[in-house]
Amino acid sequence: MTIGITGPGRKGPRQSGVVRLIVAAIVITICLILLSFASDFLVDWLWFSSIGYLQVFLTAIGAKAIVFLSVFAVTTVVLSLNGVLAVLFAMQQPLQNRVAPGKVAGFTAPPDPFVELRDQLARPRFVALGAGVLAVLVAAGEVGNWNIFLQFLYHVPYGAQDPLYNKDIGFYLFSLPAYIAIKNWMLLTIILGALFAGAIYWVRGDIEYDVHNRSISPTVIAHGSALIGLLFAVKAWSYGLDRYLLLYGDNGVVVGASYTDVHLGLPALWLMIGLSIIAALIAWANLRACTYRLLAAAFILVGVSSVMLSSLVPSLFRHFVVKPTELELEKPYIERNIALTRQAYNLDRIATKPFAAEQRLTFKTLEANKATIDNIRLWDWLPLSNTYAQLQEIRTYYKFHDLDVDRYWLDGSYQSVMLSARELRASLLPANAQTWVNRHVLFTHGNGAVMSPVTRKSTEGLPFFYLRDIPPVADGGPRIDEPRIYFGEESDDYVIVKASIPEFDYPKGKDNVYAAYDGSGGVPIGALGWRTLFAYYFNDANLVLSSYITADSRIMIRRNITERVRTIAPFLRLDHDPYLVVSNGRLFWMQDAYTTSSYFPSAQPVPELDLNYIRNSVKIVVDAYNGTVDFYLIDPSDTIAATYQRIFPDLFKPFMAMPADLQKHIRYPENLFLIQARLYQTYHMEQAEIFYNREDFWQFPRQPGGDGTSVMTPYYIIMRLPGEPQAEFFLMLPMVPSRRDNMIAWLAARCDAPDYGKLIVYEFPKDKLVYGPFQIEARINQNTEISQQLTLWNQMGSRVIRGANLLVIPIENSILYVSPLYLRAELGHLPELKRVIAAYGEHVVMKETLADALAALFAEPGAVPAVSNATETVSPAGGTASPAQQALDHYNQAMERLKAGDWKGFGTQFDALREPLEEMNRRSAGH
Repeated sequence: MTIGITGPGRKGPRQSGVVRLIVAAIVITICLILLSFASDFLVDWLWFSSIGYLQVFLTAIGAKAIVFLSVFAVTTVVLSLNGVLAVLFAMQQPLQNRVAPGKVAGFTAPPDPFVELRDQLARPRFVALGAGVLAVLVAAGEVGNWNIFLQFLYHVPYGAQDPLYNKDIGFYLFSLPAYIAIKNWMLLTIILGALFAGAIYWVRGDIEYDVHNRSISPTVIAHGSALIGLLFAVKAWSYGLDRYLLLYGDNGVVVGASYTDVHLGLPALWLMIGLSIIAALIAWANLRACTYRLLAAAFILVGVSSVMLSSLVPSLFRHFVVKPTELELEKPYIERNIALTRQAYNLDRIATKPFAAEQRLTFKTLEANKATIDNIRLWDWLPLSNTYAQLQEIRTYYKFHDLDVDRYWLDGSYQSVMLSARELRASLLPANAQTWVNRHVLFTHGNGAVMSPVTRKSTEGLPFFYLRDIPPVADGGPRIDEPRIYFGEESDDYVIVKASIPEFDYPKGKDNVYAAYDGSGGVPIGALGWRTLFAYYFNDANLVLSSYITADSRIMIRRNITERVRTIAPFLRLDHDPYLVVSNGRLFWMQDAYTTSSYFPSAQPVPELDLNYIRNSVKIVVDAYNGTVDFYLIDPSDTIAATYQRIFPDLFKPFMAMPADLQKHIRYPENLFLIQARLYQTYHMEQAEIFYNREDFWQFPRQPGGDGTSVMTPYYIIMRLPGEPQAEFFLMLPMVPSRRDNMIAWLAARCDAPDYGKLIVYEFPKDKLVYGPFQIEARINQNTEISQQLTLWNQMGSRVIRGANLLVIPIENSILYVSPLYLRAELGHLPELKRVIAAYGEHVVMKETLADALAALFAEPGAVPAVSNATETVSPAGGTASPAQQALDHYNQAMERLKAGDWKGFGTQFDALREPLEEMNRRSAGH
């Protein structure tokens, strides 16, 4: 009598049920994945169509589909072939005499579900299913390489060759990454094929590995030999590719191919190619011998040789042959590294000019450089952002995400300003107002911007506003006709526009002003089908249930400008700081984008960014109201950008197609400048001997920061270069020698046409001491008058805040140092600009205004500071430094506000009368 006997070839009820559950689970999982893919695809289709980039989407999705299907098909064939061969070969072997589990005295225990399931999975139909599942996983992993393969197919030649293999650099940028991706996929597929076949052989009993028995059938050895032969053949190709990877090595002296790599590593790789081919032939020869020894010999041949030739022998060669005469032997390879690094980062285009660092500044010189003086930035972003938040956020749900530095022609003068968009963050609404309607239908957009000059301040030490309030009031700044911001840096959720109810526009006293969107942004969502699609996409049933959505309604998604741009062009790297531009009464976002690669030969990499080539080839403009995105190609000579232009012919517009007023606001991006400046610290040394010894290594200046020191960061400035006819907008950074604090040079990037993008380094005489920022800071701290005043303020319930950077201002061939000083209440958040510290030569002064500081530094009998009223202490409405004139200006402004019914403005101007009147009284009492 037996219990639960299941004959061969028959399925028991438990076994059949388990198989059905597995199949059902697989089918349900596939359906859910397909449904998710379908919803994502449809949403992307609608979104790309709405912004005019459907062809870009179709090209990318087509490339992904081709890569997926190609990899899936080939991988499925390879795995299925290995699996089916394993099944067929195993079936030809005599069955192992295996005792049924649990058989005792003629009784058979219930079958082990795991064993039965394992046996079923070895059947051909499940082999095909398993191969398909594995192939899907492999193909999904390879889809991310779609961009690599498109670049390979459409690449544009670089136009220059590497000096070792004489191949066009385009081969390294476009072809080599594709070959490496294919090689990695081939190795993975062969290994998976071996594991897949091995699992089937194990199920069939051709592989046994337990405490009682360890055996592998000849069939398994023969099958494994064929696969191992393929593995060695692909490995031979891999060693062939490794020849080119020598150009990315780093031995601490040379980045790229070194003397050891060229004279030992390269021959060793050719030897490894030959040994791998021999190992492949040995493995294939083992198809007849079916022995462990030949396979072991093949692995030992390649493995031992690889260890010896890749590490041990090169180490000995470098130690005993290269090290004794390292500079002489490595010199040509150091020169290659220098030349190609400078080329990869455009360092070879930096113009070098001498800077005399004279001490000849006078009032006459300052007058000739009035535009520079008038634009010395006294407002740092941190104290100014706190001030903006306190004075201009208006409501808790408004937010200034960031402050940007830009320049505008205002009142006939070229002025540097700081500005920020007043965005709306719905998550900051009161807790009882966090409803779906408020977050997605009513509170949909920010409003306007705030702008202030970098130098001017009110009598209270607060910024003077060129743009302020809601709706925006232009008081000397550019007008804003369309202030609503639907797309920005804070926008992180979808909103519905053109609903049945108007949107909140801005607060006005106790009431609110409402408005309706009349732009072209967003995706139509009026039809029930589209509402259902987006409800599934966002997992939000309100999109179907809400009665506020009409036939004309549109849904705005991906409103964050960084996410928006990355979705369209994920192959571009974006600068960290998009900035706001006011142009022709509208608000736009300007975003810098980079083309990068980590495959430029013999170039110094930036490890944390995974690149060794970068260009700022694309400027992107995003309309804050409609969300339109325009990509402008500013550097057609960039071979990567030219390749993308071939792949996506409808994506890029020529730079000259950008509106003329927006062209005036492009600026050299800070991220690129930092990368170039960091590399230029070393790669300004073009002679191999100096480079090898690091004799002239530069560093970024130190400055006090936090509880210790920090590194100085670049800053934008308007100044007139020595010998140039007019002032320009620059991004600049001083440099100091290694482990020293005196200044050795300063690097500047031009931001204005027609010289945009040109970099200049001004080098100081090496026989002259020029104070660096840290030394000037030390002199400031050693100044008894200044240090006592700072100590006194810090003990009187106030907190002294120093400027983030000590500004180094080149004027003619001299250097002026300026640092703002702010005060805020110990528990307050409203910093006020109270003093300006200036230094020149051996002199350091601290005064209330920049004009006073310059007057103290360059005191001459009867001289007048060359600083306009814009740099003196001014009232919020303007005015001069004369107390009587200030009082009159405040009175006139108060009357104008009163006539306009602006009681708040009247009160502000009336209160501002107090300080100039008190000053007049003090002066009268003094006489």
